[in-house]
Amino acid sequence: MMAFRLSIWIYSIFFMLICVFSRSIAKNRNTLMELSLQEHFSILQTGKTSLVYFSQDDIMVFPEELKKAAEPLHNYGISVAKVNCANEETSRYCGKENDLTKAYLFRGNILLREFPMDALFDVNAIIANVLFALLFNEIKYINSLEDFENIENAMKGKTNIALIYVKAIGTPEHRAVMETAFVYGTTYQFVLTTETALLERIGRVENSDISGSLFFFHCKLVLDLTQKCQKTLLEQPLTVLNIHRFLKLMDAPLLTEITEDPEKVSTIHLQLGLPLIFILSQQNTYEADKKTAETVAWHLLGKAGVTLLLKDSTDLNIPTHTNVIFKRAKEGVPVDFFFLHDIDSIISLVENNAPIQNNEPVKEYEEDEIEALNLGTSNILFTRVNCGDWSNVCTKQNIIEYPVIKIYKEGEKPVIYTGMLETEYLLKFIRLNRISCPLKIMSIKEAEEYLNGELHKELTSYSSVSILGIFSSNMTKEKENFIEAGNSLKGYVITGFYSEEDALRLSKKYAVTLPALLLSRHKEGKIDSILLSNSDASDIVKIIKSASLEIFPEITVENLPIYLSLQKPLLILFRDGNLNHKDEKEMLSLVKQKHLETFIPCWLNLKTTPVGRGILKAYFKHLPPLPLLVLVDLHSRGQVSAFPLDQTINEKNVLLWLQKLESGLENHITTLPNEEWKPPLPAYNFLRRMDATNPFKEITGFPTQNSLRCAKTTDLQQHNKGH
Repeated sequence: MMAFRLSIWIYSIFFMLICVFSRSIAKNRNTLMELSLQEHFSILQTGKTSLVYFSQDDIMVFPEELKKAAEPLHNYGISVAKVNCANEETSRYCGKENDLTKAYLFRGNILLREFPMDALFDVNAIIANVLFALLFNEIKYINSLEDFENIENAMKGKTNIALIYVKAIGTPEHRAVMETAFVYGTTYQFVLTTETALLERIGRVENSDISGSLFFFHCKLVLDLTQKCQKTLLEQPLTVLNIHRFLKLMDAPLLTEITEDPEKVSTIHLQLGLPLIFILSQQNTYEADKKTAETVAWHLLGKAGVTLLLKDSTDLNIPTHTNVIFKRAKEGVPVDFFFLHDIDSIISLVENNAPIQNNEPVKEYEEDEIEALNLGTSNILFTRVNCGDWSNVCTKQNIIEYPVIKIYKEGEKPVIYTGMLETEYLLKFIRLNRISCPLKIMSIKEAEEYLNGELHKELTSYSSVSILGIFSSNMTKEKENFIEAGNSLKGYVITGFYSEEDALRLSKKYAVTLPALLLSRHKEGKIDSILLSNSDASDIVKIIKSASLEIFPEITVENLPIYLSLQKPLLILFRDGNLNHKDEKEMLSLVKQKHLETFIPCWLNLKTTPVGRGILKAYFKHLPPLPLLVLVDLHSRGQVSAFPLDQTINEKNVLLWLQKLESGLENHITTLPNEEWKPPLPAYNFLRRMDATNPFKEITGFPTQNSLRCAKTTDLQQHNKGH
């Protein structure tokens, strides 16, 4: 009984000591605890992790660093204590003098590690070494590339690897890595090295004096043991914040797909202060666009987010020629629209952090960049020949003016590109040159697929109209004329012909007499028919060119000469953004009822064609409210008339306004000066040269004198200088 009571008393005293010292730990959690040897042994019984330094009173330097480490280590559940060995009985830790030059890491009453004082030279070294010891099983330390390759192979298909190089154990970079690994240790396989030779063999050799590097190896999705894991380098210094941010980005999806307005999209990249790149895609180019986007995403991993924007799925307010949208992380800053040539241009946009001052699309027309054009054209070799260095080559190829672009295909004659030196037009030409022109259609079913845009579906976005010539089997001469016309239009429009015995079925279906042309307008979803009667090849070319023009086009700097060459007044709807459905419906109704046959009805988006602002200011002396309908008669009297601002733009009001103008009951707002604006020398007549090389120009040529009335503004001059 006496022994039992004694045991109860001893355990009670022990429990009270634990409670007292637990409170002491809680009270002094952010400070260095100073304990006696007996108090230290009591704390060990709690099972907690602790870093303990045994000292004499006269040694004071090291405890100062311990004090600094106490609070950070407490955040990881590690208490820091100094045990005063003065006046204590000899023990394992207070006995020999060399024991007082070490610190000890305990988990409960189990000694995990002894640290010599020279390893714990400052607060960073203390925290780094303690966490490294606790994470010994989670973090692999390696010395050679072979060691890493063994780990890489073992992790394939299982988990990703974070390979870290630090200059030495105990540095601030080492501490940052250990603190991060303490949180993410079970998520990734952390690998640590201090070998610079290994770093060089991994692929970073540009700075031998680097203090730390982190490579993230994407091994989780690699199932083939012969395949290497792709790696991404953290390009910022090794700090806890940078590493945490980097790992968050590595966890984010490589590529996302959306259909919504880019202005409303938010991702982890934007939240972490990185930009977001939207690569626009359409249904017929989806697979190619997705591959491009994935390539860009790998290049920009950790620098920017990449999203595939499916433009077909919704009515988005995006400029027509845009293929890339750039969104900054800063809230309230509008997105920027771009038409970029290639993958390198997209990467440069992010890496160079190109400053854009407005919300207008950036178009690049530099001739020396054409060879870099490789988007939705990866199987084409681009080459630039300097005729100054290779005069013999240029002479053999009959090159007589510069610059000139020729396309060579095995077994075919070289094709000269005579269009504008502008990326979109050249890309369209290259795409359309890939198919035979004209195509020989072999059956009624194939003819219907051709007209519906299902045959060569991937090319319909590059040609708004597909032309099908239909002939009876005995119309040899007519068919030859059409083939000649189709060959001359190769690269600019899709043409095909059908001349089988049952061609009459098509002529009956579309109510046209053979020979005839069927024009499939993919955008409007309609098929028009045109009778070919005694038409030679040049006549057919003119018919196709005229029929290929849109009935209510968007006017741009590039296509303006085409429509000016028709010698008709321009009826322009100026808008500060994309065309809405209501205005388009009203204008198309007037066109289809043939009320506007003496005009060229069109519209102009001031956001995508900002030169329109200068034109309006030249007409009105200020920028009027939009939308605004303006009639510009360039080719006769130079009069400019504006639809009344207080009236709604609808079919009835527009028709009445045009009738009043014709009868002289409506005044015009200004008359453009009838003066010539000649180039200083004939060689500087760039508009004439554009006219000469324009595949869709009319035979009458480009009316330089009259057309330049609308161009005589400072803004337009500056814009043309850019081209």
